[in-house]
Amino acid sequence: MTATTRTTSITTALLHLLHLSTTAFSIGVNYGTLANDLPSPSQVANFLKTKTIIDSIKIFDTNPDILRGFANTNITVTVTVGNGDIPALVDANAAGRWVANNIEPFYPQTRIKLIAVGNEILFSGNKDWISHLVPCIKSLHQALVRAGIDDVKVSTPYTLGILQDSVQPSAARIKPAYAKVVFAPMLEFLRQTKSPLLINPYPYFSYSQSMENYILFKPNPGIHDGNTNITYTNMFVAMMDAVYSAIKAMGYDDVDIVVAETGWPSLGDPDQPMCSVENAVLYNKNMIEVATSGEGTPLMPNRRFETYIFALFNENLKPGTAAERNWGLFRPDFTPVYDVGIMSSAVGKSNGSSPSPAASPSPATSPSTGASPSPTAKPIEWFSPITYHSKARQGVGRKRTLVTRHYKRTRTTCAPRVRSANLFKLAVPVTIPSSVRSLASSLIPLIMIWSVYI
Repeated sequence: MTATTRTTSITTALLHLLHLSTTAFSIGVNYGTLANDLPSPSQVANFLKTKTIIDSIKIFDTNPDILRGFANTNITVTVTVGNGDIPALVDANAAGRWVANNIEPFYPQTRIKLIAVGNEILFSGNKDWISHLVPCIKSLHQALVRAGIDDVKVSTPYTLGILQDSVQPSAARIKPAYAKVVFAPMLEFLRQTKSPLLINPYPYFSYSQSMENYILFKPNPGIHDGNTNITYTNMFVAMMDAVYSAIKAMGYDDVDIVVAETGWPSLGDPDQPMCSVENAVLYNKNMIEVATSGEGTPLMPNRRFETYIFALFNENLKPGTAAERNWGLFRPDFTPVYDVGIMSSAVGKSNGSSPSPAASPSPATSPSTGASPSPTAKPIEWFSPITYHSKARQGVGRKRTLVTRHYKRTRTTCAPRVRSANLFKLAVPVTIPSSVRSLASSLIPLIMIWSVYI
């Protein structure tokens, strides 16, 4: 190895260290506005910037007040094209006007990061929207290029209903009806433009009492994937690996995966006992740690996942059950509904430490005392996230009730594959000390100068 190569390697490593130190606790939120008691967008922007570690938002339209309110905050914004606008925006002139009206007046003062084209279009039942989805995405991308905007990506969110029947995550595949017509050109576009695949994994919509421990990261025997010899002890990670397996089978495992929506309601109707503050904390806190720790998943190790929690606020005008109005992390007066470690004053305290014992799953091979099933216990069922109940979201479609499919899988006696730091336990994010960050920052320019004279 030459001196220049060594210098480049060292510099790259230090830059990677700096990147880890600044992104370890990154998390985003879905900012819905179906309420009559919410604070102004500028107040929301100031709160997120000064009081939380939230550094990105996703909105369900192109609300100009929100886009103006988040100007010069360094908080990134994902905007959404309405489902009904998709067919018209295939036209280049229409796409150009859309970019001129909804992106250019606010960019770059507002850090618009991505345009989400519709929401869960494949399950809208609208053939016109589905057939125009990929052409619309390409049309908007080309309009951005013509406008000289090269760092705003374009994609579309999917439910996990895109997957066909599979008995284990590694066997997951895109439904044949969509694979060639929609997903092949979509994934090729995402690869070429370095844009992410957006998914909306919701273990909540597969809830059953028998699956509670598996869904909420509590100790449980896990679900064994015989193809990979991996035992999954929570549904969120299994869902992530199922999506990865599906796109890998199509040859696109290099496409990044972003969690565009996931969450848990903190309150429901009397017949919705799973909707509680305790369960919302269990799910969201553990999910955040999986997404941000850098541990990754069994099939995607050493990765962080850009993630948007649903939702920022409780929204009092949403129709449906009480659960629909109680997905928020915060009340309209900015008081937390519960604590999952996203307040800026709690970065080192809440996110740098393990969840409470009740929230932390133990290794799949040795559940903690009192949590192990009896020898005659019923095997855990793995809910294949093919179709599941989809909640009502303002501005992006109607409430849909879909069939949930599940499969009984008996846990085998094979030991799970051994991985560093036990990937089947919740990984805990590690805080990079500020002194290390400062040292890396000071060394990089010196190394760059040194490399010139070698």
